[in-house]
Amino acid sequence: MSVVKKEYKRVTVKSLVEMKKDNEKISMLTAYDFTMAKIVDGAGIDVILVGDSASNVMAGHETTLPITLDQMIYHASSVIRAVQRALVVIDLPFGSYQSDPKEALRSAIRIMKESGAHAVKLEGGKEIKESVKRILHAGIPVMGHLGLTPQSIYKFGTYTVRAKEEEEAEKLKEDAKFLEKAGCFAIVLEKIPAKLATEVAESVSIPIIGIGAGNGVDGQVLVTHDMLGMTHEFHPRFLRRYLNLYEEMNNAFEQYSEDVKSGEFPNDEEQY
Repeated sequence: MSVVKKEYKRVTVKSLVEMKKDNEKISMLTAYDFTMAKIVDGAGIDVILVGDSASNVMAGHETTLPITLDQMIYHASSVIRAVQRALVVIDLPFGSYQSDPKEALRSAIRIMKESGAHAVKLEGGKEIKESVKRILHAGIPVMGHLGLTPQSIYKFGTYTVRAKEEEEAEKLKEDAKFLEKAGCFAIVLEKIPAKLATEVAESVSIPIIGIGAGNGVDGQVLVTHDMLGMTHEFHPRFLRRYLNLYEEMNNAFEQYSEDVKSGEFPNDEEQY
């Protein structure tokens, strides 16, 4: 069944709330550089996340923890220069907001001023309430992130599904309502049971974006390099690969090497 969509020349935090109200699903993907962001934006994706997953995807780190605020600003600036329509949200990296609300505000201000971003995203619930409040009071839009929070991976010890037990599920629901009440415009729910994610989406008025959280939420987010099949070693259940770029690119590189070594490239038409 086709979905009638309202045309947004520029997606804003208000647009996302309208989409939820109109039962229009929200599309969200990551980007870390100008070229990829331009393609993603041109395809009509609603939200582009400059995620701290750049630590894994772009720099090859095992976790998201090593990436710095300066590096996030660099990636964010590159993306912003490419985007004309999508809402661009930037992750505050590990260590830039958790323990000191004043530091959190300084970090968010730097991202907004130096990159031109539209909003920031923070992992956590009530435990980071002072940081959330300070950033929001400064007029900076905040997206929350609950469930599996990769910046806390050493606390969890694993990337397994979160909130399967009743106590953790109740805390997640309370945290979602807290983030809504505090003023967050949306929340990402990562790798939690689909039934719980649906309950959360139905209990709040702000959009809930899922990754490994089922289809009962208001939108979906994936890491672009994963859904394009560039990171071929990664096989979580929630990931749908729309292309196999790893194989396509590998074949192209091999063919290029063969053409160079054989002298077939460049041919007469490719010379001046």
